[in-house]
Amino acid sequence: MAEISTVAVLGAGTMGRGIAHVAALAGYTTWLYDPFPEALKKAESAIHRNLAKGVDLGKIAADLAEHTRGLLNLREDLATAVREADLVIEAVPEDMALKIRTFQDVVANCPEHALLASNTSALSITEMAAATGRADRFAGMHFFNPVHVMKLIELVRGLETSQETLDTLREVGVRMGKEMVTVNESPGFVTSRINALIGNEAFRMLQEGVASAEDIDKALKLGLNHPMGPFEMVDLVGLDVRLSILEFLHRTLGEAYRPNNLLVQHVRAGRLGRKVGRGVYDYDEQGTRVR
Repeated sequence: MAEISTVAVLGAGTMGRGIAHVAALAGYTTWLYDPFPEALKKAESAIHRNLAKGVDLGKIAADLAEHTRGLLNLREDLATAVREADLVIEAVPEDMALKIRTFQDVVANCPEHALLASNTSALSITEMAAATGRADRFAGMHFFNPVHVMKLIELVRGLETSQETLDTLREVGVRMGKEMVTVNESPGFVTSRINALIGNEAFRMLQEGVASAEDIDKALKLGLNHPMGPFEMVDLVGLDVRLSILEFLHRTLGEAYRPNNLLVQHVRAGRLGRKVGRGVYDYDEQGTRVR
């Protein structure tokens, strides 16, 4: 089994910063890459804030939080970020062409032994792996938002992913404090496939006037024991991200996944969720929902 000591995370958005957080907290030397300095600054602030909150709540020791901050390195240059990495985890936007270009840059600069993983929530692991020339060392690691809180990782096996790669990535996930499920590659894996249907149906009910967004959310939380309602969830994930997933699932799995028109309208109007202050609900600058 490969030994992992250094992890590079590509993309400092919501998911990337969360993955960097749990990687550093697990004791890995962590390099967080993003070409935009402002994104890196926001990511660093969010990680420090979440660590401080963990200390305040008694969930992590103050010295561990300080050690974690010391393991986190920010880089605007991809080659520098990956040149010593034993594991590279990609968390760039859900665009196959972008992911392939990113991984081609990675393999041109990372060590030959490095394992490669994508945090994609729906796209083909096999297609990305083929573009790297290292298909046996490539797998999916689908984390969930917020990464430092959510316990699950979907470990996705591509057509040529080796068992050694899966075993090593499972060990990494466990060290990060996660529960692992192994999924053979299929559009949407397990969670995105089911969650997309729930969210799409919620928009359909809202469009038809079946109930308000608040009451649909409350019904699923209290009646079905979901920790978040579908509209709270889509605002957290991003309506544009959900639409992209549905469009992909519609192409690959058929009419059951055709995006609802109201969701499409929200995205066209720029109502993308918490990250812009407005989705199904409105939010203040701290991301707190405005009643």
